[in-house]
Amino acid sequence: MYRLWLLFDPRRAIVGLFAFLFVLALIIHFILLSTDRFNWLEGHAVKTGLIDSAPITMTVTDIG
Repeated sequence: MYRLWLLFDPRRAIVGLFAFLFVLALIIHFILLSTDRFNWLEGHAVKTGLIDSAPITMTVTDIG
């Protein structure tokens, strides 16, 4: 096993591994964001109609 690390620099191999895993995590998260079921930014309840999307109006009354 030690001969494998004679072929590769351990620091460069670890940095390359972490860079690959970071890019893989970004790709997986963007794939999930593009689906209707797993998009946590827009929410499932708004798309299915569970939450009314009508604007809330407030009135201010004059006291006195």
